[in-house]
Amino acid sequence: MRVIRVVAIALTVGMGTGSAAMADGFKDCTKLDKASWKPASEAEAKAKALGYEVRRSKIEGSCYEVYGVKEGKLYELFYSPEDLSLKHTIAK
Repeated sequence: MRVIRVVAIALTVGMGTGSAAMADGFKDCTKLDKASWKPASEAEAKAKALGYEVRRSKIEGSCYEVYGVKEGKLYELFYSPEDLSLKHTIAK
């Protein structure tokens, strides 16, 4: 019984760690050096042009992550700072 309990605890802890790593979001948008990136304000402007009310933005890995609201729903939009293409969208 003790072995089963230890295994169950180990699996629970391992699953929790994996979930935390997945919660970070989309991170790989470009390999281009940061000095060559387009301004983050341009990624925000693209989101606004798509109808999002932009709340804030930040750098996530090699992506611009723009938080916006559209039709009452929160979204995370991931843009490549290289060409400002939309790489990934997550509805919250």
